[in-house]
Amino acid sequence: MKSLKKQRRIQIIAVAAVALVLSTALIGYALRDGINYFRAPSQVIAEPPGPTEVFRIGGLVEEGSLKRGQGEQISFAVTDGGASVPVVFTGVLPDLFEENQGMVGTGSYVGGVFEATEILAKHDETYMPKEVTDALKEQGVYRESKG
Repeated sequence: MKSLKKQRRIQIIAVAAVALVLSTALIGYALRDGINYFRAPSQVIAEPPGPTEVFRIGGLVEEGSLKRGQGEQISFAVTDGGASVPVVFTGVLPDLFEENQGMVGTGSYVGGVFEATEILAKHDETYMPKEVTDALKEQGVYRESKG
């Protein structure tokens, strides 16, 4: 009888271990598309990512680079002071999007152009995402806001 209890415990532990490993693998598989790494323009130019990799890029919208195309297509360049990456976006830009202001875009780098699927702009005159601030500080371009 003792042997039967011991055998049942071993079976329960084995099934629980398999269920834990399987659920961890499924969660990891489900989250792999939801993780978008941040890169500064200098990092993108130094080590260009593959065309299928989705990531976030951030910096300042380069002055004089904002061009509106046909329909909702917009092109501009994003810079961190060390490098500049051309960006193409089709859609409606946020209201606070303008030149010389911080932005973060999500998309992929294809043929030397960042094709954005989403553009985020600062939400007031003093806010800038931490990743963008850190990238600008590394390049020595960051200016503290006067407020």
